[in-house]
Amino acid sequence: MAQKTEHITIFDTTLRDGEQSPGFSMNIEEKLAMALQLAKLNVDVIEAGFPQASVGDFEAVHAIARKVKGPVIAGLARAIAGDIDRCAEAVKPAKRRRIHTFIGTSPSHLRMMRKTPAEALKMAVEAVKRAAARVEDVEFSTMDASRTDRAFLYDILEAAIAAGARTVNIPDTVGYAIPQEFGQLIAHIRANVPNINKAVISVHCHDDLGMAVANSLSAIQNGARQIECAVNGIGERAGNASLEEVVMAIQTRRDFLKAKTQVRSREIHKTSRLLISITGVTVQPNKAIVGENAFAHESGIHQDGVLKERTTFEIMTPASIGLTKSRIVLGKHSGRHAFSKRLEELGYQIRGDALNAAFEKFKALADKKKEIFDEDLEAIVGEEMSAFDAKRVFEMVHWQSTSGANSIPTATVSLKKEAQVITDSAIGDGPVDATYKAIERITGVKGRLMSYNIRSVTLGKEAVGEVTIRVRIGGQEYTGKGSSTDVIEASAKALLAAINKNLGGGRAAAR
Repeated sequence: MAQKTEHITIFDTTLRDGEQSPGFSMNIEEKLAMALQLAKLNVDVIEAGFPQASVGDFEAVHAIARKVKGPVIAGLARAIAGDIDRCAEAVKPAKRRRIHTFIGTSPSHLRMMRKTPAEALKMAVEAVKRAAARVEDVEFSTMDASRTDRAFLYDILEAAIAAGARTVNIPDTVGYAIPQEFGQLIAHIRANVPNINKAVISVHCHDDLGMAVANSLSAIQNGARQIECAVNGIGERAGNASLEEVVMAIQTRRDFLKAKTQVRSREIHKTSRLLISITGVTVQPNKAIVGENAFAHESGIHQDGVLKERTTFEIMTPASIGLTKSRIVLGKHSGRHAFSKRLEELGYQIRGDALNAAFEKFKALADKKKEIFDEDLEAIVGEEMSAFDAKRVFEMVHWQSTSGANSIPTATVSLKKEAQVITDSAIGDGPVDATYKAIERITGVKGRLMSYNIRSVTLGKEAVGEVTIRVRIGGQEYTGKGSSTDVIEASAKALLAAINKNLGGGRAAAR
């Protein structure tokens, strides 16, 4: 008799665990844009944030619960009454909502909390009961489960299920487990928790030893039916299990795993690119599934093999993740409607002033470049998303810089503030430094550059460069993003975006 193919629930934590990692902070508008794309991706659950962590996180979870349809919207809460009540309030607008409550269970976590196992179990039961009184769907997590005493783990899971938990999550919080060992843990939980059949077993694996996806797949083989993961594998420290790797492993090896998901895999590439555009953090070229080289072939033998028979060196098609090699047909003669339509196809929903500003930058770029690629558009939209949450106090009018051997780098910048155009010049250690000093002289805002990252968005001599910076101004850090075929201009735009956030009430970067 053939083994039944089991449905695996995909629980996306990009906006919670993923966003907690350094460099991946998002504002409310960016989190909402990402959540809308996750709904298009058709994940089962979106963990939208940790409502008690901050006012901003509460507002983001509430906005997602109100506007995103389809997936279950979950919020995280410690096993504390205040956390659970705040979480319930945040997810209340969602048609399908979940409270995800957790407590540390390993010896080190119990020592940190100064709790005995009995006290932790009591807190867990009270938390689950409180959550179950507010929502029908409650998930309970035993933080650091892979290093927790087995007998205590079985007891607390049994108690949580009896209290009303529909899902019990087994996290490998510090990425300590080995696949065979982690699979055995799931098997032992199934064998030793008497009421385990009343709950879905979930796993949440971290990648500290590079085994998050392998551990997740081993868990599936041993009875887990929910995988917690993140787009591009982002998350605390080395990250979470990568959503795209988990989904495509299940899809490609359905014959072996006897499992399936409801994720629309053709939305994977678009989702990955949107996250990169929002955060400014790219993935390594050899990243599985979504890396630039994932479907590239350099070796002559590989090229010959793929041309003759694709399956010789490819186990999945680029189209299966929504990747296409075709060039965008937009150019300097394209209109606003075609531009807006292509952005929608790429997964971006921008309107009003943000769309107008992006269209103007597209037209300016089209005058400089012979060919416009999807990556160019993503860079333009990413720059707008970095800036649209703040009033544009200053706008770039003109800039010019000079540098070279045996000369002093000099920059002249003209900025517009309301109806007034202000021009100033400065010298610096290089053209970017000189440009930054000129901008600071005009705006009166002096910041300390904390990080500066530049990447080539497209290939060729006319490639668009994207600059992402973090700058400390008056005790707060702000991110800024700029793109241009000229790296000096991209750098200037990035600083101006950060300064406008400071002056115009934009959100500071989370630290």
